[in-house]
Amino acid sequence: MQNKTLTPILLAGIFFLMLGLSFAAVPLYDLFCKVTGFGGTTQVSRQAPELVLDQKVSVRFDTNVNKLPWNFKAKTNVMDVKIGQVNSIEFEVENYGNETTYGVASFNVSPSTFGKYYSKLGCFCFEKQTLEPNQTVEMPVVFYIDPSIVEDPGMADIDTITLSYTFFKYIE
Repeated sequence: MQNKTLTPILLAGIFFLMLGLSFAAVPLYDLFCKVTGFGGTTQVSRQAPELVLDQKVSVRFDTNVNKLPWNFKAKTNVMDVKIGQVNSIEFEVENYGNETTYGVASFNVSPSTFGKYYSKLGCFCFEKQTLEPNQTVEMPVVFYIDPSIVEDPGMADIDTITLSYTFFKYIE
């Protein structure tokens, strides 16, 4: 008799545990990616590093638009940056359509293992952007390459990275 009561309670407990884990999966995965740089996830920083090295890395910028009447480009396609130095890049976005449109940019870094060393101090990424018809705006990204990269033997051969930004239509 006791097993007949215990089994449904155990199954209900497993069900609620799995339900809780399914809701926790997204924030836990996001935290994991931010800490490890997994999948090219970059870091967000509040202050610049104190150390600037003479070693340089070439940073390429790739821009894309998905289902928006926008032109989107970096003002500079390639920058050679010193490791640890704060850099700024301007992007230009134009709405060539005849109505107000909304977009959100996401990005990734390649090679993906470089993500944990790319730190943003400011970015328009993941924020809703509104462009009026025929409006052109400039959007900056402020970043640096973390000096701790020189301590990672897996990064020794990497001298060029690509940052790829894509604007997607914002849907509320």
